[in-house]
Amino acid sequence: MIFQTGSALLDACVLAVLSRGEVYGYVLTQDIKNVIDVSESTLYPVLRRLQKDGLLTAFDRSFSGRNRRYYVMTEEGGKTLQIYRNEWSDYKKVIDQILSEGGEEA
Repeated sequence: MIFQTGSALLDACVLAVLSRGEVYGYVLTQDIKNVIDVSESTLYPVLRRLQKDGLLTAFDRSFSGRNRRYYVMTEEGGKTLQIYRNEWSDYKKVIDQILSEGGEEA
């Protein structure tokens, strides 16, 4: 995709994946990478920042003798995701309007 992904959009995507329930870190990064061209080295700092901001929590669980880190969205994260969804809807309408032929909504 040629359009750049800003931090707010990346945050929104991470929270949207987490809205489905707890997610193992590797699976979370793969889900995001399937829709946005972003590296794991970019995503893990985002996860740490969202955790620091209280929008998600993390915990470790043993799996086949190794620890896996899981992420869960907090209540505050859910509120923030709803704000992102509302903003995205408004933004998308404006962009669709300006990019569609003749200036009409797509």
